[in-house]
Amino acid sequence: MLLAADVGNTNVVFALFDGREIKARWRIATDPRRTGDEYAVSLLRLIELEGYTREDITQIIIGSVVPRAIHNLTVLAEKYFNVTPLISGTGDAEWGFELDIEQPSSLGADRALNTLAAHEKYEGDLIVVDFGTATTFDAVDFTGAYKGGIIAPGINLSLDALVGNTAKLPRIAIEKPKSASVIGRNTEDQMLIGVFWGYVSLIEGLIRRMKEEIGRPAKVVATGGLAILFDEHTDLFDAVDSDLTLEGLAILAERAA
Repeated sequence: MLLAADVGNTNVVFALFDGREIKARWRIATDPRRTGDEYAVSLLRLIELEGYTREDITQIIIGSVVPRAIHNLTVLAEKYFNVTPLISGTGDAEWGFELDIEQPSSLGADRALNTLAAHEKYEGDLIVVDFGTATTFDAVDFTGAYKGGIIAPGINLSLDALVGNTAKLPRIAIEKPKSASVIGRNTEDQMLIGVFWGYVSLIEGLIRRMKEEIGRPAKVVATGGLAILFDEHTDLFDAVDSDLTLEGLAILAERAA
């Protein structure tokens, strides 16, 4: 079985694959100082709770936007699973598609993995929107080449900045406003309208501009934790694919096997 580690700025998502099928997944807060031994304490127990053993894992792949975490996860793989891990984008796990941008080495592993999986699963030109710590918009052409994109503050970052830099605004949960009105009658409603519908307007505007620049029909594929929330209340997306990044890791590992 394959153990995939998707290391984001906020969380590390581990997924256990049997072929392309995810059998189990776990989320651990990202901390670059966390050692391989510390990862093992949590992960080995979680694997056991799902009815698997460390011997079931024969391949490990890591995709990380936090470079400092790679060493400790490599220690985890080698010490506790006796496996030399694949590192996405390097060696046997090279991307295998064109990075048609000015600084290819600067592209985050998550965005490259989304590109790889989206092109394999969906036809034609694509715009991939990933709701993570940052919200990213990536253009993938019909050949599978990565053409560039946009980085915007994630909605939680925007809310943190709003609350953290004001004296009286309260912390609120991100959800669709209960009223259809965009004129709030109290502070909490006004904040929620600004955060939710303001973010929808940002997404709509950027997708529209990207489609105009691409100049051909492009499907919009959304991934990340908040994709479902926005999909429920808008018609922005042609597909919502919550496991896109993990599937990109499985595809790379399959090619390297």
